[in-house]
Amino acid sequence: MFDAAPLAAANKTELYQGLSEQMRGLLQGEHDRTANAANFASLVFHSLDGLNWCGFYFFDGTELVVGPFQGKPACVRIALGKGVCGTAAVTRQTQVVADVHAFPGHIACDAASRSEIVVPLFDASGGLIGVWDVDSPLPARFDEDDRLGMEQLCRLFLASLSEIA
Repeated sequence: MFDAAPLAAANKTELYQGLSEQMRGLLQGEHDRTANAANFASLVFHSLDGLNWCGFYFFDGTELVVGPFQGKPACVRIALGKGVCGTAAVTRQTQVVADVHAFPGHIACDAASRSEIVVPLFDASGGLIGVWDVDSPLPARFDEDDRLGMEQLCRLFLASLSEIA
């Protein structure tokens, strides 16, 4: 099937290119959101070093509700505008947080988390679908290369939900 061992690459750009290729193969022909989200989270969690949690929070019309993920049990519900996830959803911008303890209103679902990246997800009409959330026990684990790579992976996920994908 898919080998979700950490990918070897000379740099993060190559790492994310390789992960994108694996993701395309994994998502190809499947349009179910839960199935694709579960496989997406598993592939990322087992392919990137230095993570302690990654997964989806889906918007239920009122708040963000935990979806498929990898890692320890998570906060179940997050209000829009609260924490890193709620901020990403409201600002419509990826949040790269080097030190979660310095982020105003950070929600500590796992006390081991030190840094975080959250990518907001929107449908073709701009409606909020949810967020893709990745945590690390390492301070400043995520950078601009990770932002670009995660956003590319999320575009692949969103495309997989479409009948045109």
